Amino acid sequence: MTRGGTPPGTTPAGSPALEHAPARGTTRAVAVFCHGGTVASVEPPRERALSLVRMRAVEQYVRAAGADAGLDTYLVRYRVAGWNGPAADAHADVRWTLERLRERHGAEVPVVLVGHSMGGRAVLRAGGDPSVRAVCALAPWTPPGEPVGHLRGRTVAVLHGRGDRWVPADLSARFAARAAGAGARIARFTIAGGHSMVRRAPVWHAFVRDVVLAGTGLAPERPDLRAALDAAHLDARL
Repeated sequence: MTRGGTPPGTTPAGSPALEHAPARGTTRAVAVFCHGGTVASVEPPRERALSLVRMRAVEQYVRAAGADAGLDTYLVRYRVAGWNGPAADAHADVRWTLERLRERHGAEVPVVLVGHSMGGRAVLRAGGDPSVRAVCALAPWTPPGEPVGHLRGRTVAVLHGRGDRWVPADLSARFAARAAGAGARIARFTIAGGHSMVRRAPVWHAFVRDVVLAGTGLAPERPDLRAALDAAHLDARL
């Protein structure tokens, strides 16, 4: 793996750091992974934060499945750990990342965004970008009023723990219903467990792998996901 930017914990002000794992061979598609954070903080993310550790594990799993097929992966290390109200810092960092990817790979390389918790909110907000083919939101923090109109025509897959005490699952249910009404091709699945994606971790990992590979065109959609997306099923269970 190569790292863009500076070592962990020393991210320069003004830009996030990108941890990059290139494809084995020609890059055919890109997946961007965005970890969770907190409501308000201007401190950089901690290297040992569970949200970052877990997203690294997800990225590594997907990378192992897709690198030989031409998948580049990037993990975004935010400038700061908080969303920070109207600043929406994590969303700004995802937008910045998408611009850098266009510079590196061109506008035609398909991108799938993957985000957990605050990162889920950030990737859903960025899902209207012209490079994005699909969004995978894991236990996304989607407060009432989050925009949905930009997701019209986009493929969006949501997975949320039914026992989540940090970000209640009904938040993503309401968001998914509004996004479906706005024309998104969206499906929402729930799973036993909480917010950290630790319980039944292999199922979380396989879900992301399958959404990424299908969204980038590197593999067909698995049948249950395709059926849920086509039916706008917003309460499927894994």
